[in-house]
Amino acid sequence: MKNKSLISINDYSKEEILKIVELSSFFEQKKNQNQDYLKGKVIATLFFEPSTRTRLSFETAINRLGGRVIGFSDARNTSATKGESLKDTIMMVSRYADLIVMRHPLEGSAQYASEVSGVPVINAGDGANQHPSQTLLDLYSIAKTQGRLDDLNICMVGDLKYGRTIHSLLMALSHFNPKFDFVAPDELRMPSEYKDFCDKKGISYNECIEMDKCIPDADILYMTRVQQERFNDPMEYEKVKNVYTLNAAMLEDAKENMKVLHPLPRVGEISTDVDASDKAYYFQQAENGVYARMAIIASALGVV
Repeated sequence: MKNKSLISINDYSKEEILKIVELSSFFEQKKNQNQDYLKGKVIATLFFEPSTRTRLSFETAINRLGGRVIGFSDARNTSATKGESLKDTIMMVSRYADLIVMRHPLEGSAQYASEVSGVPVINAGDGANQHPSQTLLDLYSIAKTQGRLDDLNICMVGDLKYGRTIHSLLMALSHFNPKFDFVAPDELRMPSEYKDFCDKKGISYNECIEMDKCIPDADILYMTRVQQERFNDPMEYEKVKNVYTLNAAMLEDAKENMKVLHPLPRVGEISTDVDASDKAYYFQQAENGVYARMAIIASALGVV
Protein backbone atom coordinates (compact mmCIF):
# COMPACT_ATOMS: atom_id res chain seq x y z
CA MET A 1 0.00 0.00 0.00
CA LYS A 2 3.04 2.30 -0.02
CA ASN A 3 2.56 5.62 -1.81
CA LYS A 4 -1.14 4.88 -2.27
CA SER A 5 -3.70 7.67 -2.10
CA LEU A 6 -6.95 7.19 -0.20
CA ILE A 7 -9.69 9.09 -2.02
CA SER A 8 -12.65 6.75 -1.74
CA ILE A 9 -13.21 3.85 0.62
CA ASN A 10 -13.39 1.78 -2.57
CA ASP A 11 -9.65 2.35 -2.98
CA TYR A 12 -9.17 -0.27 -0.26
CA SER A 13 -9.96 -3.95 -0.65
CA LYS A 14 -11.52 -5.92 2.18
CA GLU A 15 -8.07 -7.18 3.11
CA GLU A 16 -6.66 -3.65 3.20
CA ILE A 17 -9.56 -2.47 5.35
CA LEU A 18 -8.89 -5.28 7.81
CA LYS A 19 -5.20 -4.37 7.82
CA ILE A 20 -6.07 -0.79 8.83
CA VAL A 21 -8.32 -2.07 11.62
CA GLU A 22 -5.49 -4.30 12.84
CA LEU A 23 -2.93 -1.48 12.63
CA SER A 24 -5.30 0.85 14.49
CA SER A 25 -5.36 -1.61 17.38
CA PHE A 26 -1.56 -1.87 17.24
CA PHE A 27 -1.15 1.90 17.48
CA GLU A 28 -3.69 2.19 20.29
CA GLN A 29 -1.68 -0.32 22.29
CA LYS A 30 1.44 1.83 21.73
CA LYS A 31 -0.27 5.16 22.44
CA ASN A 32 1.90 6.02 25.45
CA GLN A 33 5.18 5.19 23.71
CA ASN A 34 7.41 7.50 21.68
CA GLN A 35 7.38 6.47 18.03
CA ASP A 36 9.49 7.51 15.07
CA TYR A 37 7.76 5.81 12.13
CA LEU A 38 7.54 9.20 10.39
CA LYS A 39 10.96 10.50 11.41
CA GLY A 40 12.15 12.85 8.68
CA LYS A 41 8.69 12.94 7.03
CA VAL A 42 6.66 16.10 6.41
CA ILE A 43 2.88 15.85 6.09
CA ALA A 44 0.78 18.71 4.70
CA THR A 45 -2.74 19.21 6.07
CA LEU A 46 -4.76 21.39 3.68
CA PHE A 47 -8.18 22.23 5.08
CA PHE A 48 -10.18 24.39 2.69
CA GLU A 49 -13.26 23.72 4.84
CA PRO A 50 -13.68 24.03 8.64
CA SER A 51 -12.81 21.02 10.76
CA THR A 52 -12.08 20.23 14.38
CA ARG A 53 -11.87 16.47 14.96
CA THR A 54 -10.57 15.45 11.54
CA ARG A 55 -7.81 18.05 11.37
CA LEU A 56 -6.71 17.72 14.99
CA SER A 57 -6.78 13.93 14.96
CA PHE A 58 -4.73 13.82 11.74
CA GLU A 59 -2.21 16.25 13.20
CA THR A 60 -2.12 14.34 16.48
CA ALA A 61 -1.54 11.13 14.53
CA ILE A 62 1.35 12.70 12.63
CA ASN A 63 2.95 14.03 15.80
CA ARG A 64 2.57 10.73 17.62
CA LEU A 65 4.30 8.99 14.73
CA GLY A 66 7.22 11.42 14.92
CA GLY A 67 6.46 13.43 11.77
CA ARG A 68 6.24 17.15 11.05
CA VAL A 69 3.09 19.04 10.04
CA ILE A 70 2.71 21.94 7.64
CA GLY A 71 -0.47 23.37 6.17
CA PHE A 72 -3.46 25.54 6.92
CA SER A 73 -6.90 25.36 8.51
CA ASP A 74 -8.39 28.41 6.81
CA ALA A 75 -8.20 28.84 3.04
CA ARG A 76 -8.63 32.60 3.51
CA ASN A 77 -5.02 32.71 4.66
CA THR A 78 -3.71 31.15 1.46
CA SER A 79 -3.09 32.20 -2.12
CA ALA A 80 -6.48 30.72 -3.03
CA THR A 81 -7.85 34.15 -2.11
CA LYS A 82 -5.62 35.58 -4.84
CA GLY A 83 -7.10 33.22 -7.40
CA GLU A 84 -4.55 30.41 -7.23
CA SER A 85 -6.04 27.22 -8.68
CA LEU A 86 -6.34 23.99 -6.72
CA LYS A 87 -4.01 22.39 -9.26
CA ASP A 88 -1.26 24.91 -8.61
CA THR A 89 -1.69 24.67 -4.85
CA ILE A 90 -1.41 20.88 -4.89
CA MET A 91 1.52 20.80 -7.31
CA MET A 92 3.37 23.30 -5.15
CA VAL A 93 2.63 21.64 -1.78
CA SER A 94 3.49 18.18 -3.09
CA ARG A 95 7.03 19.49 -3.59
CA TYR A 96 7.21 20.36 0.11
CA ALA A 97 5.65 17.29 1.70
CA ASP A 98 5.73 13.49 1.62
CA LEU A 99 1.95 13.19 1.86
CA ILE A 100 -1.06 15.52 1.66
CA VAL A 101 -4.20 15.34 3.78
CA MET A 102 -6.92 17.50 2.21
CA ARG A 103 -10.47 18.58 3.00
CA HIS A 104 -12.33 20.57 0.37
CA PRO A 105 -16.00 21.56 -0.10
CA LEU A 106 -16.18 20.45 -3.74
CA GLU A 107 -17.05 16.86 -4.60
CA GLY A 108 -14.31 15.28 -6.71
CA SER A 109 -11.63 17.70 -5.51
CA ALA A 110 -9.66 14.98 -3.72
CA GLN A 111 -9.62 12.77 -6.80
CA TYR A 112 -8.39 15.70 -8.88
CA ALA A 113 -5.71 16.52 -6.30
CA SER A 114 -4.43 12.94 -6.37
CA GLU A 115 -4.11 13.11 -10.15
CA VAL A 116 -1.89 16.20 -10.11
CA SER A 117 0.03 15.54 -6.89
CA GLY A 118 3.48 14.03 -6.82
CA VAL A 119 2.80 12.43 -3.42
CA PRO A 120 -0.11 10.41 -1.96
CA VAL A 121 -3.29 12.30 -1.07
CA ILE A 122 -5.66 11.33 1.74
CA ASN A 123 -9.20 12.60 1.34
CA ALA A 124 -10.34 14.19 4.62
CA GLY A 125 -13.76 14.93 3.11
CA ASP A 126 -14.81 16.31 -0.27
CA GLY A 127 -18.20 17.95 -0.06
CA ALA A 128 -21.05 15.48 0.36
CA ASN A 129 -19.10 12.80 -1.46
CA GLN A 130 -16.79 10.67 0.72
CA HIS A 131 -14.91 10.69 4.03
CA PRO A 132 -12.90 7.47 3.97
CA SER A 133 -10.71 8.06 7.03
CA GLN A 134 -13.87 8.59 9.11
CA THR A 135 -15.16 5.30 7.73
CA LEU A 136 -12.04 3.45 8.78
CA LEU A 137 -12.20 4.81 12.32
CA ASP A 138 -15.89 3.89 12.36
CA LEU A 139 -15.04 0.34 11.33
CA TYR A 140 -12.39 0.17 14.03
CA SER A 141 -14.94 1.42 16.58
CA ILE A 142 -17.49 -1.15 15.45
CA ALA A 143 -14.95 -3.98 15.56
CA LYS A 144 -13.81 -2.93 19.06
CA THR A 145 -17.32 -2.76 20.49
CA GLN A 146 -18.92 -5.71 18.71
CA GLY A 147 -15.94 -8.04 18.42
CA ARG A 148 -16.60 -8.45 14.71
CA LEU A 149 -17.60 -6.64 11.53
CA ASP A 150 -19.65 -9.42 9.97
CA ASP A 151 -23.44 -9.89 10.10
CA LEU A 152 -24.35 -6.73 12.03
CA ASN A 153 -27.55 -4.68 12.00
CA ILE A 154 -26.66 -1.04 11.36
CA CYS A 155 -29.27 1.67 11.84
CA MET A 156 -28.34 4.94 10.11
CA VAL A 157 -30.30 8.00 11.22
CA GLY A 158 -30.64 11.60 10.03
CA ASP A 159 -28.99 13.16 7.02
CA LEU A 160 -28.61 10.21 4.67
CA LYS A 161 -28.72 12.39 1.55
CA TYR A 162 -25.68 14.61 2.17
CA GLY A 163 -23.92 12.54 4.84
CA ARG A 164 -20.57 11.60 3.34
CA THR A 165 -19.71 9.52 6.43
CA ILE A 166 -22.88 7.50 5.85
CA HIS A 167 -22.12 6.90 2.19
CA SER A 168 -18.55 5.75 2.80
CA LEU A 169 -19.54 3.50 5.72
CA LEU A 170 -22.28 1.81 3.72
CA MET A 171 -19.85 0.93 0.95
CA ALA A 172 -17.18 -0.33 3.35
CA LEU A 173 -19.61 -2.51 5.28
CA SER A 174 -20.73 -4.14 2.04
CA HIS A 175 -17.77 -6.52 2.51
CA PHE A 176 -19.23 -7.83 5.77
CA ASN A 177 -22.84 -8.91 5.08
CA PRO A 178 -24.62 -6.11 6.97
CA LYS A 179 -28.32 -5.38 7.35
CA PHE A 180 -29.27 -1.69 7.21
CA ASP A 181 -32.12 0.41 8.52
CA PHE A 182 -32.21 3.84 6.83
CA VAL A 183 -34.07 6.33 9.02
CA ALA A 184 -34.59 9.76 7.47
CA PRO A 185 -37.29 12.25 6.50
CA ASP A 186 -38.29 12.22 2.84
CA GLU A 187 -36.09 15.26 2.14
CA LEU A 188 -32.95 13.48 3.40
CA ARG A 189 -33.47 9.89 2.27
CA MET A 190 -30.60 7.70 1.18
CA PRO A 191 -29.80 8.54 -2.49
CA SER A 192 -30.90 5.98 -5.03
CA GLU A 193 -27.33 5.28 -6.13
CA TYR A 194 -26.51 3.81 -2.71
CA LYS A 195 -29.71 1.78 -2.57
CA ASP A 196 -28.89 0.47 -6.06
CA PHE A 197 -25.45 -0.43 -4.74
CA CYS A 198 -27.05 -2.45 -1.93
CA ASP A 199 -29.38 -4.16 -4.39
CA LYS A 200 -26.47 -5.19 -6.62
CA LYS A 201 -24.54 -6.52 -3.63
CA GLY A 202 -27.55 -8.40 -2.26
CA ILE A 203 -27.52 -6.32 0.94
CA SER A 204 -30.75 -6.14 2.91
CA TYR A 205 -32.07 -2.70 3.87
CA ASN A 206 -35.22 -1.13 5.17
CA GLU A 207 -36.30 2.50 4.87
CA CYS A 208 -38.37 4.01 7.65
CA ILE A 209 -39.22 7.33 9.27
CA GLU A 210 -39.63 6.27 12.92
CA MET A 211 -36.30 5.80 14.69
CA ASP A 212 -37.63 4.20 17.87
CA LYS A 213 -38.98 1.21 15.94
CA CYS A 214 -35.51 0.36 14.62
CA ILE A 215 -33.49 0.70 17.84
CA PRO A 216 -34.32 -2.72 19.41
CA ASP A 217 -32.79 -4.65 16.48
CA ALA A 218 -29.71 -2.46 16.03
CA ASP A 219 -26.16 -3.50 16.90
CA ILE A 220 -24.97 -0.02 15.94
CA LEU A 221 -27.08 3.15 15.97
CA TYR A 222 -25.27 5.63 13.75
CA MET A 223 -26.61 9.14 14.33
CA THR A 224 -25.83 12.12 12.08
CA ARG A 225 -26.55 15.82 12.25
CA VAL A 226 -28.53 17.62 9.58
CA GLN A 227 -25.84 19.67 7.86
CA GLN A 228 -26.95 23.26 7.49
CA GLU A 229 -24.02 24.03 5.20
CA ARG A 230 -25.37 21.61 2.55
CA PHE A 231 -28.69 23.48 2.15
CA ASN A 232 -29.16 26.30 -0.34
CA ASP A 233 -32.60 27.11 1.08
CA PRO A 234 -32.59 28.03 4.83
CA MET A 235 -36.29 27.19 5.07
CA GLU A 236 -35.65 23.61 3.92
CA TYR A 237 -33.04 23.27 6.66
CA GLU A 238 -35.37 24.64 9.33
CA LYS A 239 -38.00 22.12 8.31
CA VAL A 240 -35.82 19.05 8.94
CA LYS A 241 -33.14 20.11 11.43
CA ASN A 242 -34.87 18.71 14.53
CA VAL A 243 -36.65 15.71 13.06
CA TYR A 244 -34.74 13.18 15.20
CA THR A 245 -33.51 13.53 18.76
CA LEU A 246 -32.17 10.52 20.64
CA ASN A 247 -32.60 10.51 24.41
CA ALA A 248 -31.61 8.01 27.08
CA ALA A 249 -35.14 6.66 27.58
CA MET A 250 -35.25 5.54 23.96
CA LEU A 251 -32.36 3.13 24.61
CA GLU A 252 -34.16 1.06 27.25
CA ASP A 253 -35.08 -1.71 24.79
CA ALA A 254 -31.74 -1.69 22.95
CA LYS A 255 -29.51 -4.74 22.77
CA GLU A 256 -27.12 -5.10 25.68
CA ASN A 257 -24.04 -4.45 23.56
CA MET A 258 -25.57 -1.86 21.19
CA LYS A 259 -23.49 1.29 20.77
CA VAL A 260 -24.41 4.77 19.59
CA LEU A 261 -21.94 6.27 17.12
CA HIS A 262 -21.84 9.79 15.70
CA PRO A 263 -19.15 11.40 13.50
CA LEU A 264 -19.64 14.68 15.42
CA PRO A 265 -20.20 17.55 15.85
CA ARG A 266 -23.64 16.95 17.28
CA VAL A 267 -26.19 19.73 17.41
CA GLY A 268 -29.53 18.58 18.79
CA GLU A 269 -29.81 15.01 17.56
CA ILE A 270 -28.39 13.37 20.71
CA SER A 271 -29.54 14.65 24.10
CA THR A 272 -26.81 15.12 26.68
CA ASP A 273 -28.49 12.55 28.96
CA VAL A 274 -27.29 9.87 26.53
CA ASP A 275 -23.69 10.73 27.39
CA ALA A 276 -23.91 8.86 30.71
CA SER A 277 -25.33 5.72 29.07
CA ASP A 278 -23.12 2.71 28.48
CA LYS A 279 -24.52 2.76 24.95
CA ALA A 280 -22.82 6.08 24.16
CA TYR A 281 -19.58 5.59 22.27
CA TYR A 282 -19.15 8.75 20.19
CA PHE A 283 -16.38 10.35 22.24
CA GLN A 284 -14.38 7.10 22.31
CA GLN A 285 -15.08 6.90 18.58
CA ALA A 286 -13.45 10.32 18.14
CA GLU A 287 -10.39 9.12 20.07
CA ASN A 288 -10.21 6.07 17.83
CA GLY A 289 -9.76 8.51 14.95
CA VAL A 290 -6.19 9.16 16.05
CA TYR A 291 -5.25 5.48 15.92
CA ALA A 292 -7.01 4.86 12.62
CA ARG A 293 -5.36 7.88 11.02
CA MET A 294 -1.98 6.78 12.34
CA ALA A 295 -2.61 3.49 10.58
CA ILE A 296 -3.74 5.15 7.33
CA ILE A 297 -0.73 7.48 7.13
CA ALA A 298 1.81 4.85 8.12
CA SER A 299 0.34 2.41 5.63
CA ALA A 300 0.19 4.93 2.78
CA LEU A 301 3.87 5.74 3.26
CA GLY A 302 4.85 2.11 3.75
CA VAL A 303 6.56 2.65 7.11
CA VAL A 304 4.86 -0.30 8.82
